This record gives sequence, C-alpha cells and structure tokens, in this order.
Amino acid sequence: MEKRKLGSTGFSISLLGLGGFHLVELPEKEALRIVNLYLDQGGNYLETAESYGSGNSEEKIGKVAKVRRNDFILATKSAQRSKEGITRALEGSLRRLNTSEVDIFFIHGLNRFEELDEISSSQGALEGVEKAKKEGKIRFVAFSNHVTPEVALNALSLYPFDILMIPLNYFDRFNFPGWEEEVLPRAREKRMGILAMKALADGFLWESEREAIRYTLSLGVDSLVMGANTEEYLRRDIEVVENFVPFTPEEMKKVREEAPELGSYVCRQCDKCLPCPLGIDIPGVFLLEGQYDRQMQDGIIRDPAQYALRDRLRFWLGNQDYAQKAYQELNPKASVCNECGECEPRCPYKIPIIYKLNLAHEKLTDTRPPGYCRIS
Repeated sequence: MEKRKLGSTGFSISLLGLGGFHLVELPEKEALRIVNLYLDQGGNYLETAESYGSGNSEEKIGKVAKVRRNDFILATKSAQRSKEGITRALEGSLRRLNTSEVDIFFIHGLNRFEELDEISSSQGALEGVEKAKKEGKIRFVAFSNHVTPEVALNALSLYPFDILMIPLNYFDRFNFPGWEEEVLPRAREKRMGILAMKALADGFLWESEREAIRYTLSLGVDSLVMGANTEEYLRRDIEVVENFVPFTPEEMKKVREEAPELGSYVCRQCDKCLPCPLGIDIPGVFLLEGQYDRQMQDGIIRDPAQYALRDRLRFWLGNQDYAQKAYQELNPKASVCNECGECEPRCPYKIPIIYKLNLAHEKLTDTRPPGYCRIS
C-alpha cells in the first residue's frame, strides 16, 4: 500500500488508515481478524478513542498491539477538556492499548469555540498533553474537527498541533467549504500531518463508494481513515486505494456538479443566482442551511431506508445553534423574498430557489429541538 509522509512527524503513513469505531460492533475474534488483515495488507495506521464503546475498541486494538506494536502507528483520542480529565483518560487508554506510549494523541471533536477556551485555559487539556509529552507518553499531538472549519482555523493558531483530522467529501464540500478552501491550505503551510475522515459523509455516499474515496484522496491528504466492520468492506476499500489515480481537475469539477447525491437541491455556491433585486444573499442562506442540517431535509418523499438515513444524518454534526445564530445576524432574511423568479433561470443546477429559500428560513428560525418530529 502506498505510503506518504505524515506532515513533519517523520512517519510514513499508509494511504488508508483503519479507524476503530466500527470494531465495537464486532465480537472480539472478528475484530482482531479485521485489524490483522489490514496490517497484513500493508496498512500501518490504527486509530481509536476512549469513547468508542467506552474503551471496547481500545481493548481490541490493544490485543493486537501486544504482539504487533512495531507494525503500526498508534493513535487514540479523548474529548476531555481539562488537564485532570485528559490525563486520566490517557492513562486509561494506555492501559487498554497495552502500551506505555501512543504515537498520536488527539483532542477529540474540537468543534466549538467555547472548547478552545476550555482546553487553553489554566488547568486545561493542553497542559495535560504537554505534561504527557514530557513524560514520554505521547509523541505527537493532534485534534479532530467534525463540523466547524472556523474553529479548526482558530485551533491552528492556538497551539502547535502536529496533525489534524477533518471530514473531506464531495457532499459536505458545499455545507462546510472552509475545510477545503481554508483549513487544508493553512495546514499545509504549517507542514502539519493531514488526515481525512468521513469520505462517505457518514455513510450517505455509500452508493458512490469508489468515487467518494477517490475524491477525498485527490485532495492531497496524507491518509484517509475509514472504518470497516466486515472483511468485504475492508478489502474493497483497500482495492480502491491500491488502484488510486487522482481525479483530474475536470473530473473533480464534474463530481462537484453532477454527483447524484447533490442533485437539484444542494447549492453549489457558484453565485450565479445573484444579484437578488431585494439584496438576499441566496448562497449565504443556503450555506447556513447546510450548516444547520447538511441540506438533507429537502421535502422530497423517499422510501423508508433513504428517509431513515437522511433523518439520522441531518443533525449528526450538532451545530444547529451556530447556524441559527448566524442567520439571526443575516439581513435581509430569506423571508423577504417576493417570488419574483429572477434567480431561478440563472441556476445551472435547476435548484427550486424560491421553495428552498422558504424551507431554509423555516429551518433557521425553528425554535424546536432537533428530532421534535419523532414520536417518543
């Protein structure tokens, strides 16, 4: 399997990393078989977290580490924000992983501005990881960001992280463009290791697996980390990666414009609908809609399986409050639209802009909690 330099760490990392989240879904014997198969096929990056099954994933990877520790780069994560909490979490992880040191330790899910204040405060998590580095328990420090590129950018200036992990896929490209347009270039400037996750957009792109993986790898990341809960899935991912050829600029453009999951609802942020006679920032409204629910609730009635997948994933990222707060500050609101119709013929993707503006306004001003429509 192809290896790439992981930023300035000195590591050579396989193009496909194995995430440990889905190992909690498997009996131990099967989980160990998956991990060993990955290593036997040339993979050399295993990543887990204390929160994956309350340590279950770490325990399974720890059984492999006990006999094959020199065969891979080992990473784990914690979402603790205090020095005491992250120190305690690391000690538990080391014990479950059967090791005295992890190669990479992540501050996990660093998604909110408030959390940056927490980890950088006196007795915050950054003090804990610094102490652990001096004690030889951590080699490199990383963070993961799942939903807010703006927070990731601030984190890059907050602390000299060695590595970051961010979601990169062609669907969320239009909900959170900052990951590709701002975070990636900044991380490269800093010579950081760049790990990609969520190439399938949390499973939403499952019918376009090959195209989705190829798209993410074409962004020039050091490694793409994916989970697998069957040998078939793992072998399929390995096969795609081993035969990877980057998309040409023309192919990248085609995916962004014509991918079936984007359809005629997801705004591509091309600005061709502008100007609006009433001054509505149409793409800006749709960008906030993407931050709210990934533009997944589009009013189209689908079969139960598709409905369930979209309903599960639309609030998967959990930053609706950020989107709604930003919309409160946006003027004029989408609600001033007088349905003149000037914008719709300009849209190359045949998006029903008037309908979508109304729906986006409803979402972004809805005070009910996510999931309110479910019967409990």
